[in-house]
Amino acid sequence: MTKVMGAAMRRIQAGNALTAFGIGFTVPFLYIYVAQVRGLGSMAATSAFVAFALGALIALPFTGRVIDQRGPVPVVMGAAVAASAGALSLGLSTGVVPILLSALALGAGQAVTQPALATMIVWCSTPSTRTRAFALQFFMQNLGLGIGGLIGGQIVDVDRPGSFTLLFGIEAVMFLVLAGVIATVRMPHAPSIKDAMPKDPGAGGGWKRMLRHKAMVKLLVLGFVIFFACYGQFESGLAAFGTEAAGISPSTLGFALAANTGAIVVAQFVVLKLVEKRRRSRVIALVGLIWTGAWVIAGFSGLGHGSALMAAGAFVTTYALFGIGEAMLSPTLAPLVADLAPEGSVGQYNSAFALVKQMALALGPLGVPLGAGVPMLYIGVFIAVSLGIALLALRIGKQLTPVQDNPSRAEVAAAAQPVAAQVPEHVAA
Repeated sequence: MTKVMGAAMRRIQAGNALTAFGIGFTVPFLYIYVAQVRGLGSMAATSAFVAFALGALIALPFTGRVIDQRGPVPVVMGAAVAASAGALSLGLSTGVVPILLSALALGAGQAVTQPALATMIVWCSTPSTRTRAFALQFFMQNLGLGIGGLIGGQIVDVDRPGSFTLLFGIEAVMFLVLAGVIATVRMPHAPSIKDAMPKDPGAGGGWKRMLRHKAMVKLLVLGFVIFFACYGQFESGLAAFGTEAAGISPSTLGFALAANTGAIVVAQFVVLKLVEKRRRSRVIALVGLIWTGAWVIAGFSGLGHGSALMAAGAFVTTYALFGIGEAMLSPTLAPLVADLAPEGSVGQYNSAFALVKQMALALGPLGVPLGAGVPMLYIGVFIAVSLGIALLALRIGKQLTPVQDNPSRAEVAAAAQPVAAQVPEHVAA
């Protein structure tokens, strides 16, 4: 069984990395492609992003039940084929309506693969190995996105629409490769996760039962705040703050994004050793404090007291600190979602968490007017939000079992069990 799980995990991680590579080829250039290459303007390009997010929001509420009923493998394969068709169609489309429909299909397909792949990782891991498995997934995703964006940037040419068609074609192929790789995976039976919320036949459907699970509801709220305050601001509110208040150039913004990815790639496994034996709630709280520092440094870059070089350095440092926090969250949040899920509901819980992330990303641009118009208020708001992340994480920790909060305790208990079994009965008494 261990060999089967190991082989399956390697294929899942390889397929995940190749897909991230394909996505990195196109996402940074979607706006330019729609607005300039196809000549449809900024409104059409913005609508394409909205359609992309809308596809995810439409598909994800129904994804969890299908994963739990049919298994994650057919869901990944179907979603990958849909995403491939959307990517290829997007590269060939020239009008607004075809582009929006293509973005809708691509967004839905790409979003559905996330909870399905996460469920496959859960099925192919144990509580003691799950932390490292999700850390590796996050590492491979960022590495694939970074390499894809780097190579894609060398291929695209605004004066050659065919170069963009090539990029979307490569992305389409990568999704098909994912489907092919996942088709070869031999999955073990769905695990029974100890200490999760008991399965209650009288509690109603999947969503109703999940909303009765107080710890999971609080984790969903925390996840929304985390994704809104971090990922939702990267390319919207924080970028607007940097360019308007701090005078950051587009090239410096590019360096900041590269610093974020670089911090994740360099620090992921160093951070993993520091957090995998510690309480998850405290790790998340520490991330909130690190991000508080990141927002303070961002505020310094916009005060105008230093040189342009100091402002740029502070801004790049902000993105790097966010990357450190992300590296700490990757082996923490996703495994915690899995460990909270009742038997037979891992897909539902993963899909709910993915939906919360998409909602936070969709609402992220709401920070743009504040970041550009009232920059110091913007910084103050997100300093408070980051402190709120720390406080909410500590509150959630009180509702988790010791093993859910720190899976390493299960290893200690398992190691101690044979010794306890050898203690004579009258001594144990």
